[in-house]
Order: sequence, then structure tokens, then C-alpha cells
Amino acid sequence: MNIKIINKKTTDSELRKIAEEFYGDMVKGVVDIEREILAMGGEYHMDANEVLVKNHSKQQNIWGFNWYFDKKGDKRIEYISLINIRPKQGNRAMEVQDKSLRGKMRTIILKYLS
Repeated sequence: MNIKIINKKTTDSELRKIAEEFYGDMVKGVVDIEREILAMGGEYHMDANEVLVKNHSKQQNIWGFNWYFDKKGDKRIEYISLINIRPKQGNRAMEVQDKSLRGKMRTIILKYLS
């Protein structure tokens, strides 16, 4: 499985190469909001999630998202993933509900993918 930890600016072509394995026009990703890193790729968000956990991220800091290549602006990021269902952390849905958390996720994601 082609999952890459991203901690520096990544080109669109590098990201599209990761996306080819499963979805093509979209790639699944997770963001560690504490360490400010991403893991991109895999069939499920949990695949990338496991890579970050094995690399010393804490589960409570990892949130899932989808990155769409052909959408523009804020529509490129979709804050939906099964790993985001966390009643103990105040998120009872697949979509990240907290606007502040979404903002933090967005800032980190765009730091590397825009």
C-alpha cells in the first residue's frame, strides 16, 4: 500500500501518484493536529491512521479527510471519515463538527497540499 507521511510541501503530481492506487480523482488522508503532519493514501482512512500511530502520533490528535483534485477552493477538502466518530471528544458524526478543529485541520492540510 502506498501511504506517505507528509511533513513538507508536496506537489500535485506526487499526490496524484498516491491517489492512483485506489481512487484517482481523490485521495484519503489523515492529519495529526498536534504534530502538524499528514499521512496520505490507502483504501481507508484507517490505513493512513495506523501509519501515523506507528510513527508516534496519538489517536486523539488524528482526524480524517478526503482531498479532491478537481474541486476548487475549500471544496477540495471533505472532513468526513469513520475515524472521526468520537463521542468522547465531542464528535458524534463522520464529519468533523467543530469549526475550530476544521480550521486547524485546513491550515495544516493546505500548508502541505496547496
